[in-house]
Order: sequence, then structure tokens, then C-alpha cells
Amino acid sequence: MSVRHALLALLSEGPKYGLQLRQEFEARTGEVWPLNVGQVYTTVQRLERDGLVESDGTDEPGPQKSFRISEKGRAELTAWLTTPPAEEAPPRDELVIKVLVALRVPGVEVATILQTHRRRLVETMHRYTRLKRDAAEDDLGLLLVADAELFRLEAIVRWLDAAEARLRHLPTPLPEPVPGERRRARAAR
Repeated sequence: MSVRHALLALLSEGPKYGLQLRQEFEARTGEVWPLNVGQVYTTVQRLERDGLVESDGTDEPGPQKSFRISEKGRAELTAWLTTPPAEEAPPRDELVIKVLVALRVPGVEVATILQTHRRRLVETMHRYTRLKRDAAEDDLGLLLVADAELFRLEAIVRWLDAAEARLRHLPTPLPEPVPGERRRARAAR
């Protein structure tokens, strides 16, 4: 997540000082992403250096120094909001790596590993479901964060289900992978 752009969004509403930015950031994100006030000031100083925000002109750092978005900052915010994320290689996901490594570890039951992780994910989904149930109807930030997390967790559970289905159809023992084979195949395309 881009704290830099989130702060620009908050400043697009009007001038704010550092502590206020931190409090509003946490409130808007359902208070699930705590933000250190030092990080706020460091980020705002970089934004000011880059011409994306302007300060109230006082040279004194601290809670009374207020910041506002510049025209260049508004353009940057608009570009960020309207530009889809770049399609990149899949991120290094620890669970995926565990499963891939476990496939080759002697004596390890990969199905048991999948089930252990599935159980933990479902427990976490229940916590987010309770959080949504207990949230105030007007706490939109918390509700949207809980929904996003539930969808993300559901996708991981679905991946575990697909991995388990694939494992049922694998030959035993697994064929040995050839180092660099996939890279060479991609390079040939």
C-alpha cells in the first residue's frame, strides 16, 4: 500500500498537520494498519521535497506545521488512483513456497500441511466475519477492509483446494524437476 498516496488523498481534502494525518489514515483504513507518526512526517517531508505538498511556511517541525497538497500533488494522486497496478511476476508467497518445498521433503504429508493451513485460514475468516458483524453500519473503512481480507483469505483457501486436487493426480514418486527448464522455455518464446 502506498502511504505516500494515501497521505496525498487526505491532504486533497484540505490542509492538515502530521498527527492529524496519522489519525485520519488509521480511521479511514478501519484502524487495521497502524501508522507511526514518524513515518508520516518523513513521508510528508519527501512529498514536500518532491513538490507534491506545501507547508504553511513555518520552519518549525512538529505537530503545528500544516501541509496542503500542491497542483503537482493533485496530478500525482489522480494518476495513482486511475492507473491499474503493473502486472508483475507473482509475489513470493510463503505458503506457496512451503507447499512447493514440501513436495520434495521425504516423509512429509503435503495434504496434512494443506489442511493445517486451511484450518487456520478458516479460523481467521471467522474472526473477520465476527468483526464485520460487530462493526457499526457506518464504519465503512472497517467494513471494506474486512470484506477485502475475507475475499483474499477465501482465494487462498480455494488455492489450497486446487493444490489438494492436483496432488491426488500426481504420480508417486514425483518426477525430478530440471533446473532452469522453465526459464529456458520462457526465453525461447
